[in-house]
Amino acid sequence: MKIGILMTGHPPDSLAANGRYDAYFERLLDGNGFEFEGWAVVDGAFPHGVDAADGWLITGSRHGAYEAHDWIPPLETFIRDAYAAGVPMIGVCFGHQIIAQALGGRVEKFAGGWSVGRTEYEMNGRQVAINAWHQDQVTKRPPQAEVFARTDFCENAGLVYGDRIWTIQPHPEYDSDFIDGLIETRGRGVVPETLLESARKKMDAPTDRMAVARTMAEFFMKERA
Repeated sequence: MKIGILMTGHPPDSLAANGRYDAYFERLLDGNGFEFEGWAVVDGAFPHGVDAADGWLITGSRHGAYEAHDWIPPLETFIRDAYAAGVPMIGVCFGHQIIAQALGGRVEKFAGGWSVGRTEYEMNGRQVAINAWHQDQVTKRPPQAEVFARTDFCENAGLVYGDRIWTIQPHPEYDSDFIDGLIETRGRGVVPETLLESARKKMDAPTDRMAVARTMAEFFMKERA
């Protein structure tokens, strides 16, 4: 099964040695027999159509889904085309948000502030810990979306659209080292210091990122009518 990864951003230069964002997801989903190909849609590089892969994954980004960038309208069109064609799609953070926006939801800079570092989510009736890094949120979900993950801070943290789309606000692809790098490169002076220090204190605590990775892989591989 070929998974196309649509990159909507790039890691900070200081973390570039670990590869582009597609490399993070290739490592996360390794061992499932997938073939991968990445497109930097943030730079205007798009696949020829939704049939260029068997499934799609949209990454995180430092940009807002509501911002005026030339690559956002064609990405929204691509999302709607993939949904109409029944090609499975996963969105993470910005990917979660842009999919919701493309299908009729609303994304906003959340007045309640940031979520940073290890965060526990109620996911399908159990507590799951994943690293987060966001201020923007889906504040209104599309009518066809159902919530499967949430916190008191982030009501629409995980959305599923039948068997076609699965999206999540936090970052299963981020380990503690990457969060540490983001704190230094993108957090200082932007995110309140109290949140950054709280995230640092929780870095050694385990997360459920690989369990979430299995869920993502299973979503791609599930049988569809």
